[in-house]
Amino acid sequence: MIKTTHFDVIIIGGSYAGLSAAMALGRALRNVLVIDSANPCNRQTPHSHNFLTQDGRTPQDITHLAKEQVSKYSTVQFYEGFAISAIRTEQGFEIATQSGEKFMGSKLIFASGIKDIMPDIEGFSACWGISVIHCPYCHGYEVKNQKTGIMANGDMGFHYAQLISNWTQELTIFTNGKSTLTPEQTEIITVKGIQIIEKEIRQIIHEHGQLQQLIFGDGSTFQLKAIYARPAFIQHSGIPQTLGCTLNEHGFIQVDMMQKTNVPGVYACGDNSNPMRSVASAVSQGNMAGAAVNAELTAALW
Repeated sequence: MIKTTHFDVIIIGGSYAGLSAAMALGRALRNVLVIDSANPCNRQTPHSHNFLTQDGRTPQDITHLAKEQVSKYSTVQFYEGFAISAIRTEQGFEIATQSGEKFMGSKLIFASGIKDIMPDIEGFSACWGISVIHCPYCHGYEVKNQKTGIMANGDMGFHYAQLISNWTQELTIFTNGKSTLTPEQTEIITVKGIQIIEKEIRQIIHEHGQLQQLIFGDGSTFQLKAIYARPAFIQHSGIPQTLGCTLNEHGFIQVDMMQKTNVPGVYACGDNSNPMRSVASAVSQGNMAGAAVNAELTAALW
């Protein structure tokens, strides 16, 4: 049960960035409310990697431990639900939830993440985060030296080819339609021994999310162990935009070095404002956002 309806800070999103911000603020004796809908984008990922002290643990285990530790700070409270709107008031911001509750906060931190838009390929969603992966730093070691694909085109396909060739030499680019790679990029890729396939992908055959083969529109197949992809996305919460927060050209909330948006009193951290999409990065940004908000609250009293 929520003990109060007015907080120093309301954090929307209770995954790694949000919990990290909450810990920094709890330790600064700030009254904090974390609103979380418990629907993280990495919920299918079997293990998290490249985060010191937590390498190889499940995302759920990391979140559970993080929340357990943050809960020890008595000034931090949690509300399970979905924030649907925010308005500016004389005291700061009023947040309304899907269930009809309203909470007031002097400052806002959005750690609300992003929502991936899955392509219309049968099996893609079931494999996402398991064998259809986005980040070699998070997943590349586990599929090193295996037969690996890249589902991308143009500059993104070329960038992925450069990066992922460090993890495996058995690499194929699937442009899922006509290639938009430049002639120069195509030549470089070909010289490196990387095949480019322009057929449209119809289906991913898998077993419990583990990729086995691709089926193309013409019925032909290609066997793989993993494939990198970066699907389109939207902001998981539309509230930052309704408050006037600027999105950059890639669709992320624009923030400065202190995670501050262009809207006074509003901060953002984690996947919604950074393309890295890693646990370590989210924790770092959340810690910075929490410290920056506390500094702003303190400065207002002097």
